[in-house]
Amino acid sequence: QPPAPARRARKMAAAGRAWRAALLLSPWRLRAPCRAYGAAAGGGGGGGGRRLLLSAAFALGGGTGLYLAAQHRLREHSAAELPTGDLQLTLYQYKTCPFCSKVRAFLDYHGLPYEIVEVNPIMRKEIKFSSYRKVPILLANAGSTLQLNDSSVIISAIKTYLISKRNSLEEIVSFYPPMKTVTDQGKEVFEYGNKYWLMLDEKETKRVYPVKEVRVEEMKWRKWADDWLVHLISPNVYRTPREAFASFDYIVREGKFGTVEGFFAKYMGAIAMFFISKRLKKRHNLRDDVRQDLYEAVDEWVKAIGKHRLFMGGNQPNLADLAVYGVLRVMEGLEAFDDMMVHTKIQPWYQRMEEVIQKAEV
Repeated sequence: QPPAPARRARKMAAAGRAWRAALLLSPWRLRAPCRAYGAAAGGGGGGGGRRLLLSAAFALGGGTGLYLAAQHRLREHSAAELPTGDLQLTLYQYKTCPFCSKVRAFLDYHGLPYEIVEVNPIMRKEIKFSSYRKVPILLANAGSTLQLNDSSVIISAIKTYLISKRNSLEEIVSFYPPMKTVTDQGKEVFEYGNKYWLMLDEKETKRVYPVKEVRVEEMKWRKWADDWLVHLISPNVYRTPREAFASFDYIVREGKFGTVEGFFAKYMGAIAMFFISKRLKKRHNLRDDVRQDLYEAVDEWVKAIGKHRLFMGGNQPNLADLAVYGVLRVMEGLEAFDDMMVHTKIQPWYQRMEEVIQKAEV
């Protein structure tokens, strides 16, 4: 038993780490996958002007996608039709990170078995093997072990591997090289400019995307989920002090925290994120009532799917469906999620997504 001063010093150090983590618990302000831990940790990217242009493009292009989907039946691929081989997967994650949730939704839907390693959001010792200090990280072994970073790269690379019989997973991953960019704040970050592309040959592309606009639509909405939808989560789940405490109670309960870390993360983190969420609201040009932005976004998504499709992918979800579902489900059990279900038209689609993924997991 260490002496009392040593124990106090150890507790103070843990509290300090928890407090520093709490100040970082707004990963929506980042352009990459989750650096820290939150009720929906992660990052999308893009400035306000770019998001406005992107939203306008979606509004203009949504109707085209509906018409084409009515004219051309997509050839969906169930998990049973996809060659998985001896693919062994390990996902390093924070459970409540929307980008990690996206990857899990994708893997579950395609019936791919994987192991989960829950990362401590403060010490992150579970990913000390990697110079990439964010999650999700997917270790994939298809003959040799590869590390895949960034949720959208992970999804695009694995999906390409499942469809294409021409290239090894190692070759496919090489098609997504990281590119160093500089943020508006002067910080160097790595981005993947082609991360929404599936690297297929012409024959494979026509089989999966019989109409060009179907592929364009899927890519647009995958990007929308990263660049816009995810930024609405934090201001909504930390909207009031009461909601902030409820969110952090969920975070600590589901995450990998020590006792002292969990205590300080819950109370200090909730207070910090309540105030940080106000800054995020201003940064992303959200309304005073941030619920309205959330409602508008999900109704925009439902409108893009239309009345004649079960999913954006037709009779089965495509990668855009899985991305949007993965982002939204991190709010389950919180007031923002319940409000969204009551005040928008998302519920039928969301329930269909739950059912199809649960069916694939059996």
